[in-house]
Amino acid sequence: MTLHIVVTAKQVVDPETPASAFVIEDKKVAISANFSPVINGYDEQAVEAALRIKEAVGDARITVLSCGPSFALDVIKKPLAMGADDLILLQDPNFENSIDPTLVIKALAIAIKKIGDVDLVISGRQASDWDNALVPIGIAEFLDWPLATIARKIDVEGTKVTVERVLPDGYEIVETSTPAVITVSNELGNPRYPNMRGIMGARRIQPTIWDTNELELAGEAVDIAMELVSLEKPTKLVQTEIIEGEDEADSGRKLALRLREERVI
Repeated sequence: MTLHIVVTAKQVVDPETPASAFVIEDKKVAISANFSPVINGYDEQAVEAALRIKEAVGDARITVLSCGPSFALDVIKKPLAMGADDLILLQDPNFENSIDPTLVIKALAIAIKKIGDVDLVISGRQASDWDNALVPIGIAEFLDWPLATIARKIDVEGTKVTVERVLPDGYEIVETSTPAVITVSNELGNPRYPNMRGIMGARRIQPTIWDTNELELAGEAVDIAMELVSLEKPTKLVQTEIIEGEDEADSGRKLALRLREERVI
């Protein structure tokens, strides 16, 4: 029986984007078109975890599932280039509210049910844009599936799933059965780079697109659990103090004393 893995992946702002490229208007962030989005880094590791499982068990299929108001296809197809088999995009303007994941959680969970015969859902531990880490937990709650978080290793044998969970002082091993939801941490290791064959193959795969009508969510009122009150760029304050001395050695001594006063050393 084929093991079916769904990996959730989010398109996010590139963490390397400079602060000067951000413009905040009406509690929304606008970014210069010169800077392309990326796949959330933890989600790339979730794809890597799924690929390792597929290599270990042999008979497995990986479907990547993403939710958002719009997508850059060359970006969101990266998991396909890495080796995933299918891509389903939940694309609708109603998914624009990123701060409250209520509708996104429901949409992803309904999509997983719609896909059918899903054995594992693997997600990144959190997204790099809002760092809420709520979506995978919400999916597990909505589906009433067991949840294992912050995994560094996942082994699947039949219907048994063994997960090594990262702890502050080491790790623990937990076991559950399929179907289950697992979140992956960066301790899993670096995701693989797509090769040319994978990139060319990904170009030929057309994603399946579902909107709120397909998911029977159109016009549905969703209780907002979180509201964005304000959004501002952090104030950057730079203070410079010049330490002078009779010569370089004297300046060095005075600098060391000043750093000690500030408890830097």
